[in-house]
Amino acid sequence: MIDRGRLTALLERERAVFADRNPTSARHYAEATHLFGRVPMTWMNKNAAGFPLYVDRARGSRVWDVDGHEYVDFALGDTGAMAGHSPQPTLDAVARRMSDLGGLTTMLPTPDAEWVGAELTRRFGLSRWSFALTATDANRWAIRLVRALTGRPKILVNAYCYHGSVDESLIVVGPDGEGMMRPGNVGAPVDVTETSRVAEFNDLDGLERQLAHGDVAAVLMEPALTNIGIVLPDDGYLAGVREITRRHGTLLIIDETHTFSAGPGGATALWGLEPDVLAIGKAIGGGVPCGAYGLSEELAVSAEGRTDLDLVDMGGVGGTLAGNPVSVAAMRATLEHVLTDDAFAHMVATASAFTTGVEAAIARHGLPWSISQLGARAEYRFASPAPRNGTESAAAADEDLEDYLHVFLVNRGILLTPFHNMALMAPTTTLADVERHHAVFEDALTDLLA
Repeated sequence: MIDRGRLTALLERERAVFADRNPTSARHYAEATHLFGRVPMTWMNKNAAGFPLYVDRARGSRVWDVDGHEYVDFALGDTGAMAGHSPQPTLDAVARRMSDLGGLTTMLPTPDAEWVGAELTRRFGLSRWSFALTATDANRWAIRLVRALTGRPKILVNAYCYHGSVDESLIVVGPDGEGMMRPGNVGAPVDVTETSRVAEFNDLDGLERQLAHGDVAAVLMEPALTNIGIVLPDDGYLAGVREITRRHGTLLIIDETHTFSAGPGGATALWGLEPDVLAIGKAIGGGVPCGAYGLSEELAVSAEGRTDLDLVDMGGVGGTLAGNPVSVAAMRATLEHVLTDDAFAHMVATASAFTTGVEAAIARHGLPWSISQLGARAEYRFASPAPRNGTESAAAADEDLEDYLHVFLVNRGILLTPFHNMALMAPTTTLADVERHHAVFEDALTDLLA
């Protein structure tokens, strides 16, 4: 249905427009010779147009680049800015902590920490919490803890899951149905099959088969896949995961870092999940680096009763900056005043309007595409019906088509997440922002299918 030659020509046209529109960003990128990959973090080279935009300022759901262009931001720092850019309550709390009270890093607790722990318990149900600086840290530390508590060496993940840069997660299901190194996993410390097992998302039989080996300490999973495109769980799948893990004596770690978009308590509260451990990061700090992992009451009591384990100065767990006063103050302000229950109601309603409009455009043009929604998050898929697991989702990717949509939209003031076609709603995202996206998206499809 899509003329690939026309797609190539349109992509070249849009990249040329981008280069003409953004000379200052281009100059900064060319001059960044002291940065590895010319960027402060290599993922910033994941862009559709050949070089990244350089940000001048950001506020709410808006970003302005160094060439003076304004954007409606649906990327929101790939979830890190789900609260919107620089929410005022978070700024006020951080400024008070940094300037009025002082003490950016002290290795001492503040009263805010207990408030945050209690609020995370209210939202997610797990009773004890520990803080990190990223969700990757939270996942790594949770993995070490469950290995210590169970005496089992392996972790099971879903193919094409996303748990940050956790080594154990970089495994996919190979052609023989068994685990293999995920493509692009560079510099692995050991063969990932030594540390991990893998099953496809939505495959209870595959999960049962892998756990039958008896060597898996925990299943680490997102309740919906997110970074390979949103893949939603089949009816009964997550309940089946919990039943199978319990039967095999395997713990369950739910990573809500991206699925927090589902609601105030993430997918865990929305779908009534019962994890032993929950990891989260990014959004709960309003843009200030933070992460957390929570333990169920049963697991916490069991861990505290293990006199054979050093749970104070655990090797490989913790860090000098973790739980610092600034990040804890940011978490409290963000959870108390920004990403509230009422805010989520608005965000989910806005995402539903986004989804409805994209569905209408897809139908209008007769495209074999779909859109998946997870609370405040929605994503176009180049397949219909939407993929049911990570391998199917990876196979449905179309790099040129994705890049065309990204650069077409950015040239007209719309930012999507650069890793995929994800749009996230902040408390500051409006229906007018959504309608602006729909108008530009319609123009992109009209050009493509002309």
